[in-house]
Amino acid sequence: MNRHLLLLTLCQGLFLTNNVVFIAINGLVGLSLAPVSWMATLPVMGYVVGGALSTALVARSQARFGRRGSFQIGLAVAFVSALTCLVAALTRQFWLLCAATLVAGYYSANGQLYRFAAAELAAPAFREKAVSLVLAGGLIGAVAGPNLAKYTRDLGAVPFAGAYAALMGVALLAMACMSLIRFPEPARPAHGGTAPVGRPLGEIMRQPVFVVAALSAALGYGVMNLLMAATPLAMQVCGLGFDDAALVLQWHVVGMFAPGFFTGHLIKRYGPLPVMGVGVLLNAGCVAVALSGVDLQQFLVALFLLGLGWNLLFTGATTLAMRAYRPEEKDRAQAAINFCVFGTMAFTAFASGALVTTQGWSLLNLGSLLPVLLTGLGLGWLGWEQRQQRQRNPATA
Repeated sequence: MNRHLLLLTLCQGLFLTNNVVFIAINGLVGLSLAPVSWMATLPVMGYVVGGALSTALVARSQARFGRRGSFQIGLAVAFVSALTCLVAALTRQFWLLCAATLVAGYYSANGQLYRFAAAELAAPAFREKAVSLVLAGGLIGAVAGPNLAKYTRDLGAVPFAGAYAALMGVALLAMACMSLIRFPEPARPAHGGTAPVGRPLGEIMRQPVFVVAALSAALGYGVMNLLMAATPLAMQVCGLGFDDAALVLQWHVVGMFAPGFFTGHLIKRYGPLPVMGVGVLLNAGCVAVALSGVDLQQFLVALFLLGLGWNLLFTGATTLAMRAYRPEEKDRAQAAINFCVFGTMAFTAFASGALVTTQGWSLLNLGSLLPVLLTGLGLGWLGWEQRQQRQRNPATA
C-alpha cells in the first residue's frame, strides 16, 4: 500500500460517496418531480446511461491525457453535474435533473477505471491485492454516503438540495487528492519506432476468458443495481422511513467493500473462478432472504448479502479480465467491459423503478434469479473450457 495507492483508495471512497448519495436520493427526488410514478428512477437510469455512452470517450481521453488528466476531467464533470442537480431540485425541473445525471455518467465511467489503474500502482505480483484494496476504499462511501444524504436532506427549503451541494465539495476534495497521484508513464516505443497497437477488439472479445469476465461484471453489477436502486422506493412503500433506508444502504455498501481487504488474497490463492462462484451463491441467498419478508431486518440482511456477492464477483471479474488483454490493448478492452457493465446497469435502473412500482418487491427479486443463474452457468462453462485446455496442453497448466 504505497502512498499513491492510498490516495487512489481515498478517491475510490469519494467516488462511492457520490454513487451512494445518487442512489439514495435520486429515486426519491425523481418521485417527487416525475409526471408519473414509474418515471421515478429515470434520474438513476440517466446516471448509468451516461456512463455507457461515455465509455468510448473516456477511453480516448485516457489514451490522450493519461490516467491523472482523464480522471481530473471526470471530477470536474462531477462538480458541474452536482451543481446542475442542485438547480434542478430548487427549480423543480424533472428533465433537467435527468439531464444532469446523464452528464454525471461521464464521471462514473472514469471512476470505474480506478480499479484498473490500481494494478498499475503496484508490482505485478500484487495486482490482485491492489485492485481489491482500492475497491475496499468504497467503505468510505458506505459511511459517508448515507450519512451525507441523511444529514443534508433538510438543510435547505427543498429536500435533498443540500446533498447535491455537499457532492460539489466531495468532487473538489477528490480533485485535490488526485492531483497528488503519480501514475506510471505508458511504455514508449524505442528509437522512434511505432508503438504496438495490439489485436483488434473483436479478437480480444471472442476469448472465453473475456466473455465470462465481461458477463460476470455486467450481470453482477446489474443484479446489484436492480435491487439496490429499488430498495429506497420499496422500503417507502412498506412504511419504512428514509433513515431506515439509509441504514440499509450503509450496510449494503459495507458488504460491497469490506471484503476488499481479503478478496485479493483469496483470488491469488484459489483463483478467480471459485471466488466468483461464492459470489453467485451469495446473490442467490440475498434473493431468498428478500422473499422471506419486508421487515427492516430482511431488507438489511438481503442487501448486505447482495453487497458481499457483488464484491466477490466484480473483483474476480476485474482480475480475470486482465488475463485477456495486453498492456497496449488495455484502453479498448477496459472500455468494452465498462460498456457492458453500464449498458446492463442502465436497463436494470429503469426496470427496477418500473417493476417495484407496478409489480412489487417480490416479483423484482424473482426476476433477478435469471441473471444470477446465467452468471453461474458462465463460470461453469469457463471452468470446463480451462480444464479441457489443460488436458490438451499439460505444459501450460
